[in-house]
Order: sequence, then structure tokens, then C-alpha cells
Amino acid sequence: MKKFLLVLGVILVIICGALVYMRTVYTKSFSPEDKVSFSSGDLALAVQYNRPYKKGRVIFGDLVPYEQVWRTGANEATIFTTNKDLIFGGQTLPAGSYSLFTIPDEESWTFIFNKETGQWGVNYKGQVNRNPAKDILKIEAPSVQQEKEFEQFTISIERWGEELQLTLMWDKTLVSLPFTVK
Repeated sequence: MKKFLLVLGVILVIICGALVYMRTVYTKSFSPEDKVSFSSGDLALAVQYNRPYKKGRVIFGDLVPYEQVWRTGANEATIFTTNKDLIFGGQTLPAGSYSLFTIPDEESWTFIFNKETGQWGVNYKGQVNRNPAKDILKIEAPSVQQEKEFEQFTISIERWGEELQLTLMWDKTLVSLPFTVK
């Protein structure tokens, strides 16, 4: 009986290890992890996210449905971090770390900053793993369709004059959200 329980325990450890490997290492090989950083003076911003590829698929309106919350990347929820309070469309985002979700639409996107961080982007049912009660800021930005196609999902932070821009690019869609430091 002891031998059976020992063998069963070893098998369970191997299965758990394989599941962890599949979730973190294997899936990330298709959507590698990346980090975008921006600093200016004493301002420090960072975005940690996973970058899926287009691979010939129709992205927005199909793989990523319109009018539904998206984890804004792949794998874990995307994390936006700031060491200073920021102003998005007259609304303040306090310094800290936030999960970044979006709601894509054909002409504009809604950006959602959520206080909960560290969660996998979707739950076991395939639904976005977000607690709406922890949303701290929602802001809309126009989306632009362009000729250039971005094969891999990309996030950037750029300075445009006195403003900063949080920009998302994938397929032929570009969305840029302006903000300033408080």
C-alpha cells in the first residue's frame, strides 16, 4: 500500500509539473514575454506583456472579438506600472501597478486599468480573468486602420511634445492613448 501511494504521489507531481510547463513555458513560446520601459527625469513607466503573432489570422472582430473585454496580449494579464500619478482624459491614475485590459471596437477602444495584478489572462472557461469591481480607470481612444501590418502585437510608450502616448499595434490596427504626468 505504501509503495502504491508513493508511486501515485510521484505520478501526480509529474502531471502537475507538466501542466505548469504547458501553461508557462510552452504557451509563451507562441507569444513571447516582453517589457516596454519609458523613463524621463524621475518618471518611470513599464508595461509587461506577451506578444502573440498574427499568423495569417483575422485578428480584430474575429480572434479578438469587438465589444468584449480583451486581456490585451496573451497568457498573463498585461501589467502597466507607473511611479507617478498620471492623467488620462482628465482622470487620475495613481502611481502603482495595474492589469491593463481593453475593449476593442472598429472605431475606438476602451482602456481599463484594474487594481488586481498577477492573474492569468483568461480563466479555465476561456473568459477574461478580470474582476470589474477592481477597475480604477476606464478611458476611450480612437483606433486607426492603416496599410502597414504588424505581424506581432506591440505596445510602446512614446513622448509626443508635452504628452505621452501608450500605443498598441497589431495587424493593421493602431490605437494610441494620450496621457500626461500629474
